[in-house]
Amino acid sequence: MTTASNGQFRYRAATPDGQFVEGVMQAPSRQSVLDGLRRQQLFPVRVDAAPAAGAATRGPRLGRRAAVVVWTRNLSSLLGAGVPLDRALAFTAQYAGHDGLAEAVRDVRRFVQGGSSLADALARQPRYFDALFVVTVSAGESGGALDVVFAQLSQQLEESAELTSQVRSALLYPALMAVVAVIGVCVLLGFVIPRFASVLAGMGGTLPLSTRLLLQVSHLLTAWWGLWLVLVVAGAVAARQTLAQPGVRLRWHRMRLSWPVVGDIERKYSAARVARTIGLLLKSGVPALPALKIARTSATNLVIREGLERAAGELAEGSALAPALAGILPPLAVQMMAVGEESGRLEELCVRVADSYDGEVRRAMRTAVTLIEPALILTFGALVGFIALAMLQAIYGIDLKG
Repeated sequence: MTTASNGQFRYRAATPDGQFVEGVMQAPSRQSVLDGLRRQQLFPVRVDAAPAAGAATRGPRLGRRAAVVVWTRNLSSLLGAGVPLDRALAFTAQYAGHDGLAEAVRDVRRFVQGGSSLADALARQPRYFDALFVVTVSAGESGGALDVVFAQLSQQLEESAELTSQVRSALLYPALMAVVAVIGVCVLLGFVIPRFASVLAGMGGTLPLSTRLLLQVSHLLTAWWGLWLVLVVAGAVAARQTLAQPGVRLRWHRMRLSWPVVGDIERKYSAARVARTIGLLLKSGVPALPALKIARTSATNLVIREGLERAAGELAEGSALAPALAGILPPLAVQMMAVGEESGRLEELCVRVADSYDGEVRRAMRTAVTLIEPALILTFGALVGFIALAMLQAIYGIDLKG
Protein backbone atom coordinates (compact mmCIF):
# COMPACT_ATOMS: atom_id res chain seq x y z
CA MET A 1 0.00 0.00 0.00
CA THR A 2 1.46 3.30 -1.10
CA THR A 3 1.07 6.31 1.13
CA ALA A 4 2.05 9.94 0.82
CA SER A 5 3.07 12.15 3.68
CA ASN A 6 0.78 14.92 2.49
CA GLY A 7 -2.15 12.54 1.84
CA GLN A 8 -2.67 13.62 -1.78
CA PHE A 9 -3.04 11.37 -4.82
CA ARG A 10 -3.44 12.25 -8.48
CA TYR A 11 -5.82 10.00 -10.39
CA ARG A 12 -7.00 9.32 -13.92
CA ALA A 13 -10.29 7.46 -14.28
CA ALA A 14 -12.91 6.58 -16.87
CA THR A 15 -16.60 7.44 -16.63
CA PRO A 16 -19.34 4.95 -17.52
CA ASP A 17 -19.75 6.61 -20.95
CA GLY A 18 -16.05 6.21 -21.77
CA GLN A 19 -14.79 9.72 -21.00
CA PHE A 20 -11.58 10.26 -19.00
CA VAL A 21 -11.36 12.52 -15.97
CA GLU A 22 -8.36 13.56 -13.91
CA GLY A 23 -8.01 15.14 -10.50
CA VAL A 24 -6.38 15.18 -7.09
CA MET A 25 -7.90 13.50 -4.02
CA GLN A 26 -6.86 13.65 -0.40
CA ALA A 27 -6.87 10.25 1.29
CA PRO A 28 -4.83 8.26 3.81
CA SER A 29 -3.83 5.63 1.24
CA ARG A 30 -3.96 4.67 -2.43
CA GLN A 31 -6.57 1.99 -1.67
CA SER A 32 -8.82 4.65 -0.14
CA VAL A 33 -8.61 6.61 -3.40
CA LEU A 34 -9.55 3.50 -5.41
CA ASP A 35 -12.50 2.85 -3.15
CA GLY A 36 -13.62 6.47 -3.34
CA LEU A 37 -13.48 6.50 -7.13
CA ARG A 38 -15.52 3.29 -7.37
CA ARG A 39 -18.15 4.79 -5.07
CA GLN A 40 -18.40 7.66 -7.56
CA GLN A 41 -18.92 5.11 -10.36
CA LEU A 42 -15.52 5.93 -11.84
CA PHE A 43 -13.15 3.27 -13.11
CA PRO A 44 -9.56 4.00 -11.96
CA VAL A 45 -6.91 3.89 -14.66
CA ARG A 46 -4.00 5.34 -12.73
CA VAL A 47 -3.48 6.56 -9.16
CA ASP A 48 -0.15 8.08 -8.11
CA ALA A 49 1.12 9.91 -5.07
CA ALA A 50 1.04 13.67 -5.69
CA PRO A 51 2.65 16.65 -3.97
CA ALA A 52 0.60 19.07 -1.93
CA ALA A 53 -1.89 21.18 -3.82
CA GLY A 54 0.21 24.32 -3.61
CA ALA A 55 3.48 22.53 -4.36
CA ALA A 56 2.54 21.52 -7.89
CA THR A 57 1.82 25.04 -8.88
CA ARG A 58 4.67 26.55 -6.91
CA GLY A 59 7.59 27.35 -9.12
CA PRO A 60 9.25 30.41 -10.53
CA ARG A 61 6.93 33.36 -9.96
CA LEU A 62 6.49 35.54 -13.03
CA GLY A 63 5.40 39.09 -13.61
CA ARG A 64 1.93 39.68 -14.97
CA ARG A 65 2.92 40.24 -18.60
CA ALA A 66 5.49 37.46 -18.63
CA ALA A 67 2.94 35.08 -17.13
CA VAL A 68 0.42 35.93 -19.87
CA VAL A 69 3.06 35.25 -22.53
CA VAL A 70 3.92 31.86 -21.01
CA TRP A 71 0.24 30.99 -20.52
CA THR A 72 -0.56 31.80 -24.15
CA ARG A 73 2.35 29.70 -25.38
CA ASN A 74 1.35 26.75 -23.21
CA LEU A 75 -2.30 26.95 -24.27
CA SER A 76 -1.22 27.16 -27.91
CA SER A 77 0.90 24.01 -27.53
CA LEU A 78 -1.91 22.08 -25.82
CA LEU A 79 -4.57 23.08 -28.34
CA GLY A 80 -2.20 22.33 -31.20
CA ALA A 81 -1.69 18.83 -29.75
CA GLY A 82 -5.45 18.22 -29.76
CA VAL A 83 -6.07 18.66 -26.02
CA PRO A 84 -9.68 19.76 -25.35
CA LEU A 85 -10.12 23.39 -24.32
CA ASP A 86 -11.49 22.62 -20.85
CA ARG A 87 -8.59 20.36 -20.02
CA ALA A 88 -6.07 22.82 -21.47
CA LEU A 89 -7.51 25.64 -19.35
CA ALA A 90 -7.36 23.51 -16.23
CA PHE A 91 -3.73 22.57 -16.83
CA THR A 92 -2.55 26.09 -17.70
CA ALA A 93 -4.34 27.53 -14.65
CA GLN A 94 -2.47 25.08 -12.43
CA TYR A 95 0.92 26.04 -13.88
CA ALA A 96 0.29 29.72 -14.63
CA GLY A 97 3.25 30.97 -12.57
CA HIS A 98 1.21 33.97 -11.39
CA ASP A 99 -1.48 33.74 -8.71
CA GLY A 100 -3.71 36.43 -10.20
CA LEU A 101 -3.54 34.96 -13.69
CA ALA A 102 -4.22 31.46 -12.35
CA GLU A 103 -7.39 32.68 -10.66
CA ALA A 104 -8.41 34.58 -13.80
CA VAL A 105 -7.98 31.45 -15.94
CA ARG A 106 -10.04 29.44 -13.47
CA ASP A 107 -12.80 32.04 -13.79
CA VAL A 108 -12.51 31.83 -17.58
CA ARG A 109 -12.86 28.05 -17.40
CA ARG A 110 -15.96 28.33 -15.21
CA PHE A 111 -17.62 30.73 -17.64
CA VAL A 112 -16.75 28.49 -20.60
CA GLN A 113 -18.19 25.50 -18.75
CA GLY A 114 -21.33 27.58 -18.18
CA GLY A 115 -21.81 28.06 -21.91
CA SER A 116 -19.95 31.31 -22.53
CA SER A 117 -17.60 31.66 -25.46
CA LEU A 118 -13.89 31.76 -24.71
CA ALA A 119 -13.60 35.32 -26.05
CA ASP A 120 -16.43 36.56 -23.81
CA ALA A 121 -14.89 34.81 -20.82
CA LEU A 122 -11.50 36.37 -21.54
CA ALA A 123 -13.11 39.80 -21.94
CA ARG A 124 -14.16 39.58 -18.28
CA GLN A 125 -10.45 39.67 -17.33
CA PRO A 126 -9.21 42.97 -18.88
CA ARG A 127 -6.26 43.13 -16.49
CA TYR A 128 -4.70 40.13 -18.25
CA PHE A 129 -6.30 40.03 -21.71
CA ASP A 130 -6.59 43.25 -23.70
CA ALA A 131 -8.91 44.07 -26.59
CA LEU A 132 -6.44 42.72 -29.17
CA PHE A 133 -6.27 39.39 -27.39
CA VAL A 134 -10.05 39.08 -27.05
CA VAL A 135 -10.88 40.08 -30.62
CA THR A 136 -8.26 37.71 -32.03
CA VAL A 137 -9.62 34.81 -29.98
CA SER A 138 -13.16 35.71 -31.06
CA ALA A 139 -12.09 35.55 -34.70
CA GLY A 140 -10.44 32.19 -34.08
CA GLU A 141 -13.58 30.81 -32.45
CA SER A 142 -15.71 31.99 -35.35
CA GLY A 143 -13.39 30.30 -37.84
CA GLY A 144 -12.88 27.15 -35.80
CA ALA A 145 -9.13 27.71 -35.62
CA LEU A 146 -8.40 28.43 -31.97
CA ASP A 147 -5.11 26.53 -32.08
CA VAL A 148 -3.87 28.62 -35.03
CA VAL A 149 -4.99 31.87 -33.43
CA PHE A 150 -3.30 31.08 -30.13
CA ALA A 151 -0.12 30.15 -32.00
CA GLN A 152 -0.21 33.56 -33.71
CA LEU A 153 -0.96 35.32 -30.42
CA SER A 154 1.88 33.48 -28.73
CA GLN A 155 4.33 34.52 -31.43
CA GLN A 156 3.13 38.13 -31.36
CA LEU A 157 3.34 38.40 -27.57
CA GLU A 158 6.78 36.78 -27.46
CA GLU A 159 8.18 39.08 -30.15
CA SER A 160 6.70 42.14 -28.46
CA ALA A 161 8.06 41.03 -25.08
CA GLU A 162 11.47 40.33 -26.60
CA LEU A 163 11.66 43.78 -28.18
CA THR A 164 10.58 45.47 -24.94
CA SER A 165 13.10 43.43 -22.97
CA GLN A 166 15.93 44.32 -25.35
CA VAL A 167 15.08 48.02 -25.18
CA ARG A 168 15.07 47.94 -21.39
CA SER A 169 18.27 45.91 -21.26
CA ALA A 170 19.99 48.38 -23.56
CA LEU A 171 19.02 51.28 -21.29
CA LEU A 172 19.77 49.46 -18.04
CA TYR A 173 23.57 49.67 -18.13
CA PRO A 174 23.78 53.42 -18.87
CA ALA A 175 21.16 54.07 -16.18
CA LEU A 176 23.08 52.05 -13.61
CA MET A 177 26.31 53.76 -14.60
CA ALA A 178 24.70 57.18 -14.15
CA VAL A 179 23.22 56.25 -10.76
CA VAL A 180 26.52 54.85 -9.46
CA ALA A 181 28.43 57.89 -10.71
CA VAL A 182 25.97 60.33 -9.13
CA ILE A 183 26.15 58.46 -5.82
CA GLY A 184 29.94 58.50 -5.97
CA VAL A 185 30.07 62.25 -6.59
CA CYS A 186 27.55 62.88 -3.79
CA VAL A 187 29.65 60.80 -1.37
CA LEU A 188 32.74 62.81 -2.29
CA LEU A 189 30.95 66.13 -1.88
CA GLY A 190 28.96 65.15 1.20
CA PHE A 191 31.53 63.23 3.27
CA VAL A 192 35.06 63.40 1.88
CA ILE A 193 35.24 67.11 1.04
CA PRO A 194 33.84 68.35 4.41
CA ARG A 195 36.57 66.43 6.28
CA PHE A 196 39.12 67.77 3.88
CA ALA A 197 37.78 71.29 4.48
CA SER A 198 38.12 70.89 8.26
CA VAL A 199 41.80 70.05 7.76
CA LEU A 200 42.33 73.11 5.55
CA ALA A 201 40.47 75.42 7.94
CA GLY A 202 43.38 75.55 10.41
CA MET A 203 46.04 76.03 7.74
CA GLY A 204 45.25 79.64 6.92
CA GLY A 205 46.21 81.22 3.64
CA THR A 206 44.23 81.64 0.46
CA LEU A 207 42.84 78.56 -1.21
CA PRO A 208 42.83 78.17 -5.00
CA LEU A 209 39.65 79.16 -6.86
CA SER A 210 38.83 75.57 -7.80
CA THR A 211 39.08 74.48 -4.14
CA ARG A 212 36.88 77.36 -2.97
CA LEU A 213 34.24 76.46 -5.56
CA LEU A 214 34.39 72.82 -4.52
CA LEU A 215 33.98 73.71 -0.85
CA GLN A 216 31.01 75.97 -1.63
CA VAL A 217 29.26 73.19 -3.56
CA SER A 218 29.97 70.74 -0.74
CA HIS A 219 28.60 73.21 1.82
CA LEU A 220 25.39 73.70 -0.17
CA LEU A 221 24.92 69.96 -0.40
CA THR A 222 25.60 69.15 3.25
CA ALA A 223 24.04 72.18 4.92
CA TRP A 224 20.83 72.15 2.89
CA TRP A 225 20.44 68.44 2.10
CA GLY A 226 16.97 68.34 3.65
CA LEU A 227 15.83 71.19 1.42
CA TRP A 228 17.28 69.51 -1.66
CA LEU A 229 15.51 66.27 -0.79
CA VAL A 230 12.18 68.08 -0.37
CA LEU A 231 12.69 69.91 -3.65
CA VAL A 232 13.48 66.68 -5.52
CA VAL A 233 10.44 64.86 -4.11
CA ALA A 234 8.17 67.85 -4.68
CA GLY A 235 9.48 68.23 -8.21
CA ALA A 236 8.86 64.55 -8.98
CA VAL A 237 5.32 64.71 -7.60
CA ALA A 238 4.58 67.96 -9.45
CA ALA A 239 5.93 66.54 -12.71
CA ARG A 240 3.81 63.42 -12.35
CA GLN A 241 0.66 65.39 -11.63
CA THR A 242 1.36 67.77 -14.48
CA LEU A 243 1.95 64.95 -16.97
CA ALA A 244 -1.32 63.35 -15.83
CA GLN A 245 -3.19 66.25 -17.46
CA PRO A 246 -4.24 65.19 -20.99
CA GLY A 247 -3.17 68.40 -22.71
CA VAL A 248 0.24 68.51 -21.06
CA ARG A 249 0.81 64.82 -21.68
CA LEU A 250 -0.07 65.23 -25.36
CA ARG A 251 2.41 68.11 -25.72
CA TRP A 252 5.06 66.04 -23.95
CA HIS A 253 4.55 63.14 -26.35
CA ARG A 254 4.66 65.50 -29.34
CA MET A 255 7.88 67.01 -28.02
CA ARG A 256 9.43 63.56 -27.63
CA LEU A 257 8.82 62.77 -31.29
CA SER A 258 10.79 65.90 -32.28
CA TRP A 259 13.95 64.87 -30.39
CA PRO A 260 16.82 63.83 -32.70
CA VAL A 261 17.42 60.19 -31.68
CA VAL A 262 14.66 59.43 -29.16
CA GLY A 263 11.89 60.59 -31.49
CA ASP A 264 13.06 58.38 -34.34
CA ILE A 265 13.33 55.32 -32.08
CA GLU A 266 9.90 55.91 -30.54
CA ARG A 267 8.25 56.37 -33.93
CA LYS A 268 9.78 53.14 -35.24
CA TYR A 269 8.90 51.28 -32.04
CA SER A 270 5.26 52.35 -32.34
CA ALA A 271 5.24 51.50 -36.05
CA ALA A 272 6.45 47.98 -35.29
CA ARG A 273 3.75 47.42 -32.66
CA VAL A 274 0.96 48.86 -34.80
CA ALA A 275 1.97 46.96 -37.94
CA ARG A 276 2.32 43.67 -36.07
CA THR A 277 -1.09 44.13 -34.43
CA ILE A 278 -2.77 44.89 -37.76
CA GLY A 279 -1.06 41.93 -39.41
CA LEU A 280 -2.09 39.55 -36.64
CA LEU A 281 -5.72 40.68 -36.71
CA LEU A 282 -5.92 40.50 -40.50
CA LYS A 283 -4.50 36.97 -40.39
CA SER A 284 -7.18 36.06 -37.89
CA GLY A 285 -9.92 37.30 -40.21
CA VAL A 286 -10.65 40.66 -38.57
CA PRO A 287 -11.55 43.40 -41.11
CA ALA A 288 -9.15 46.30 -41.64
CA LEU A 289 -11.22 48.96 -39.82
CA PRO A 290 -11.64 47.09 -36.51
CA ALA A 291 -8.02 45.98 -36.79
CA LEU A 292 -6.85 49.59 -37.10
CA LYS A 293 -9.01 50.67 -34.14
CA ILE A 294 -7.54 47.94 -31.97
CA ALA A 295 -4.01 48.62 -33.21
CA ARG A 296 -4.43 52.20 -32.01
CA THR A 297 -4.24 50.98 -28.41
CA SER A 298 -0.84 49.36 -29.05
CA ALA A 299 0.82 52.68 -29.90
CA THR A 300 2.83 54.05 -26.98
CA ASN A 301 2.73 57.69 -28.12
CA LEU A 302 -0.47 59.73 -27.77
CA VAL A 303 0.24 61.75 -30.91
CA ILE A 304 0.48 58.56 -32.95
CA ARG A 305 -2.69 57.28 -31.28
CA GLU A 306 -4.56 60.41 -32.34
CA GLY A 307 -3.24 60.00 -35.87
CA LEU A 308 -4.43 56.39 -35.96
CA GLU A 309 -7.86 57.50 -34.76
CA ARG A 310 -8.07 59.98 -37.63
CA ALA A 311 -6.90 57.25 -40.01
CA ALA A 312 -9.68 54.98 -38.77
CA GLY A 313 -12.17 57.76 -39.58
CA GLU A 314 -10.78 58.07 -43.11
CA LEU A 315 -10.89 54.31 -43.53
CA ALA A 316 -14.55 54.29 -42.46
CA GLU A 317 -15.25 56.86 -45.17
CA GLY A 318 -13.83 54.59 -47.87
CA SER A 319 -10.12 55.41 -47.93
CA ALA A 320 -7.53 52.68 -48.38
CA LEU A 321 -5.40 51.78 -45.35
CA ALA A 322 -2.01 52.97 -46.62
CA PRO A 323 -3.10 56.51 -47.64
CA ALA A 324 -4.91 56.90 -44.31
CA LEU A 325 -1.69 56.08 -42.45
CA ALA A 326 0.48 58.50 -44.46
CA GLY A 327 2.22 60.95 -42.14
CA ILE A 328 1.51 58.80 -39.10
CA LEU A 329 3.76 55.80 -39.71
CA PRO A 330 7.20 56.07 -41.36
CA PRO A 331 7.13 56.34 -45.19
CA LEU A 332 8.62 52.88 -45.75
CA ALA A 333 5.88 51.27 -43.64
CA VAL A 334 3.16 53.10 -45.55
CA GLN A 335 4.70 52.15 -48.91
CA MET A 336 4.94 48.47 -47.99
CA MET A 337 1.32 48.47 -46.78
CA ALA A 338 0.25 50.08 -50.06
CA VAL A 339 2.01 47.30 -51.97
CA GLY A 340 0.33 44.76 -49.70
CA GLU A 341 -3.13 46.21 -50.43
CA GLU A 342 -2.46 46.17 -54.16
CA SER A 343 -1.20 42.59 -54.15
CA GLY A 344 -3.67 41.18 -51.63
CA ARG A 345 -0.87 40.35 -49.16
CA LEU A 346 -1.49 43.12 -46.66
CA GLU A 347 -1.26 40.92 -43.54
CA GLU A 348 2.04 39.41 -44.73
CA LEU A 349 3.63 42.78 -45.48
CA CYS A 350 2.38 44.22 -42.17
CA VAL A 351 4.33 41.49 -40.39
CA ARG A 352 7.37 42.28 -42.58
CA VAL A 353 7.08 45.94 -41.64
CA ALA A 354 6.98 44.98 -37.97
CA ASP A 355 10.03 42.71 -38.31
CA SER A 356 11.91 45.41 -40.19
CA TYR A 357 11.26 48.12 -37.62
CA ASP A 358 11.91 45.74 -34.73
CA GLY A 359 15.39 45.26 -36.18
CA GLU A 360 15.87 48.98 -36.69
CA VAL A 361 14.86 49.73 -33.10
CA ARG A 362 17.37 47.16 -31.81
CA ARG A 363 20.15 48.60 -33.98
CA ALA A 364 19.27 52.16 -32.99
CA MET A 365 19.31 51.22 -29.31
CA ARG A 366 22.70 49.56 -29.64
CA THR A 367 24.05 52.65 -31.42
CA ALA A 368 22.58 54.98 -28.81
CA VAL A 369 24.08 52.95 -25.98
CA THR A 370 27.52 52.99 -27.62
CA LEU A 371 27.25 56.80 -27.68
CA ILE A 372 25.75 57.23 -24.20
CA GLU A 373 28.34 55.11 -22.40
CA PRO A 374 31.43 57.16 -23.41
CA ALA A 375 29.48 60.39 -22.88
CA LEU A 376 28.66 59.35 -19.32
CA ILE A 377 32.22 58.23 -18.70
CA LEU A 378 33.59 61.56 -19.96
CA THR A 379 31.05 63.61 -17.99
CA PHE A 380 31.56 61.95 -14.65
CA GLY A 381 35.25 61.52 -15.28
CA ALA A 382 35.47 65.28 -15.72
CA LEU A 383 33.58 65.84 -12.44
CA VAL A 384 35.81 63.48 -10.49
CA GLY A 385 38.87 64.97 -12.17
CA PHE A 386 37.82 68.47 -11.16
CA ILE A 387 37.33 67.33 -7.55
CA ALA A 388 40.74 65.64 -7.51
CA LEU A 389 42.40 68.69 -9.10
CA ALA A 390 40.85 71.06 -6.57
CA MET A 391 42.04 68.92 -3.66
CA LEU A 392 45.54 68.51 -5.10
CA GLN A 393 45.91 72.24 -5.73
CA ALA A 394 45.06 72.95 -2.08
CA ILE A 395 47.50 70.28 -0.88
CA TYR A 396 50.31 71.56 -3.08
CA GLY A 397 49.66 75.10 -1.80
CA ILE A 398 50.06 73.88 1.79
CA ASP A 399 53.28 72.06 0.98
CA LEU A 400 54.73 75.15 -0.68
CA LYS A 401 53.94 77.21 2.45
CA GLY A 402 55.62 74.72 4.68
